[in-house]
Amino acid sequence: MKKEMPSPDQWLREAKADPGAAGCGMYLMHNGTVRQTARAKVRHGEQDTRPVRGMQFGYDRERVDEVIAQTRAMDGVGYVRVWLNEGELGLGDDIMLVLVGGDIRPHVIDALQYLVGRIKNECVSEQEIFDA
Repeated sequence: MKKEMPSPDQWLREAKADPGAAGCGMYLMHNGTVRQTARAKVRHGEQDTRPVRGMQFGYDRERVDEVIAQTRAMDGVGYVRVWLNEGELGLGDDIMLVLVGGDIRPHVIDALQYLVGRIKNECVSEQEIFDA
């Protein structure tokens, strides 16, 4: 069942109040949303695709927790938080919200890229729903 996305502003306030905040000099956030352009076109350059009108989305919570733990263990990472939606999502609906905080920019960028990539490639199931 589709869920309401938490407040990014509230997440940042909570991250900055976390005991690990003293070591964080940067926070990056990723907000993935459902787009109209098919994955096959965006990722593989296929031109003959129909518009997407939504997606069926789910995830493996245990696997997500493992990937979060691995991200927290990366150099310079001081804070990680992940929210994932589920169910049938429409265009513009939020798929995920990911927040990473750390000591310096390269560590935070690397951690965010690693975390989002692993979630997308190993933890979620996405089935695009196409227009007729």
